[in-house]
Amino acid sequence: MAADTDLIILDGCTFFYSSENGDVEPKDAEGLFFRDVRHLSQWEVRLDGRELESLTSRRVDYYSARIVGTPPKNGASAAPVSVRRDRFVSEGAHEDVILENLSEQPQDVKLDVVYRSDFADVMEAQEDGNGAGRDWHDVSARSVTLWHERDGYQRGTVLTFNRKGCVSKDRATFQVRLAPREVWRLCIDITPIVDGKRNPPMLRCGGFHDHASKMPMSLDEWLDDAPELVAEDHPSLGRTFRQSLLDLAALRMRPDNVTINAAMPGGGLPWFMTVFGRDSLITAYEAVHVQDDLAQAALETLAEMQATEWDNWRDAEPGKILHELRRGTLAATGRIPHSPYYGSHDSTLLWLIVLDEYERWSGDTAFVRRMEPHARAALRWLEGPADLDADGYLEFRKRSDSDKALDNQGWKDSSNSTLFADGRKAEPPIALCEHQGYAYDARMRTARLLREVWEDEDEAQRLEHDAAELKRRFNKDFWSTSRRHYVLALDAEKQQVDSLTSNIGHLLWSGIVDDARAAATVRRLMGDDMFSGWGIRTMSAKEVGYNPLEYHNGTVWPHDTALIAEGMRRYGFYDEAAKICEALLEATRAFSNQLPEVFAGFPRDETDVPVEYPDALKPQSWAAAAPLLALRTLLGLDVVDGKLRARPVRRGTWGKLGMKKVKVRGGRKNVP
Repeated sequence: MAADTDLIILDGCTFFYSSENGDVEPKDAEGLFFRDVRHLSQWEVRLDGRELESLTSRRVDYYSARIVGTPPKNGASAAPVSVRRDRFVSEGAHEDVILENLSEQPQDVKLDVVYRSDFADVMEAQEDGNGAGRDWHDVSARSVTLWHERDGYQRGTVLTFNRKGCVSKDRATFQVRLAPREVWRLCIDITPIVDGKRNPPMLRCGGFHDHASKMPMSLDEWLDDAPELVAEDHPSLGRTFRQSLLDLAALRMRPDNVTINAAMPGGGLPWFMTVFGRDSLITAYEAVHVQDDLAQAALETLAEMQATEWDNWRDAEPGKILHELRRGTLAATGRIPHSPYYGSHDSTLLWLIVLDEYERWSGDTAFVRRMEPHARAALRWLEGPADLDADGYLEFRKRSDSDKALDNQGWKDSSNSTLFADGRKAEPPIALCEHQGYAYDARMRTARLLREVWEDEDEAQRLEHDAAELKRRFNKDFWSTSRRHYVLALDAEKQQVDSLTSNIGHLLWSGIVDDARAAATVRRLMGDDMFSGWGIRTMSAKEVGYNPLEYHNGTVWPHDTALIAEGMRRYGFYDEAAKICEALLEATRAFSNQLPEVFAGFPRDETDVPVEYPDALKPQSWAAAAPLLALRTLLGLDVVDGKLRARPVRRGTWGKLGMKKVKVRGGRKNVP
């Protein structure tokens, strides 16, 4: 994650990551990134050879920023010239450098714009690496094109200046005479070249608050289209709601009519602004009652890239929904399998779940009919390749020999995330508990679509029968009689991986938990070893593998906690669901109304200060949407038989709480 003093603006797959004063230094992981490649690795403005000190540096829109600075003071005297940098990203980037003479005396200054492009793949830049390959350049009086080629794959960056200067391969110099109080402007277009196509900026001088083309809704339209939150007693909740909407708008991928044809949510800043399966689908589910177009966009984009053949290198199987798409140099040259990579065992199940949820809220049966072939292909994967040994459970084991392929293919995809209670790693193939829950839910939801939309009663009944049988077997095989909770997984030998983790909360969300075991499951999740006071820990504090700062073995993930609370509501544990949602929403205040993807699992104490997790992404899509799902849980919102139902779990500390203009099947409803 960027430091608090860094500045990041973004537009879909383009983001500009710089220091507070607007500069990008070549030694850092910063830069201008476009479609997973860094097109500027150095970008510095100097006045008379001196670095500028920032007076103000802030985003104006998620895609624009203003930086104002001056050279360092000379003794007690104020600097006579200020420098303003207005920056915009929209496909390419644009920067205005404005000099203003603040004095009554003429000023002669030298302005240098220093630049370099190392064309590092985003995965290399994330690890402070740079791009190897062949570099060359073309220079004219008002422009320079920086070129790079690696293994036959070529990219370029064009810098175009509106004024003549001394332009070279690494800097442009302008000698400027400023009359008293004069303002002088330099306009710079930064245009990435990919596959021979130029991608110029769509916003230029003064583009603050403007709407660049190709995005279905502008930011203002997006905010106007969303429901209104009623939370008069707690203004901070309103700020959190608005921040979630702003972040989700910012994290939308801009359609490019090449790979991405709809404005689906990306992963998160700075390193994951690309197409994801699991992340995008969970985000879409969390936000479906607020902005259902995210779900439609994610479903459509992912369906278009659904696997149709076996490919061991990419862990692809027919019918499978992708895990992650990369469009940088490493993917284009075959060095990594992310073109796309299919190494998640739940994206396909979540796709089916979200398809049903989208239809419930939107009533868009025409779209669902169009998705029928993709849904049936996903079902064939669920009932075929997903079950490696044909025992009725879904197991994963990577086939790719890439060092970037994932050993663990659940949402906790770090290498040490599947541990026994004694700390041993489970050996693959692994059947995660939540994958069985998702498979149950996917069957039940797809059966509804088969019956009500696709008019296939026989297949609907078969799926419901298979789901019931899975639920019966699961509750026998995944329950630990000695520990009195569901286990994390079954390993290669069908041994129970017996650690207590937040994964079991997803079983409540999916509906696979037997009613007789629901109360015990909720009690275990609400114990002091699991509930930190801010959210549900990913692993019990009593397990050997627990560490409150371990990525998946003790931290709190907002989306994880929100899904668990929604599962508790499903089973009628309203007080517990409300307690968790309220804790998560209270945590947003400590994070300036913007939840990070993950924070530490330390217990809440009298300071009421949750602990940051180092390098946590913010904004990140499923964390940004988690407060929206928590609000849905508190309000008890569901669409039943085509009508909105609201059964609040409790008012709690939030006083009067409701939503106006909730979109339901083409209409608008107020809650309560």
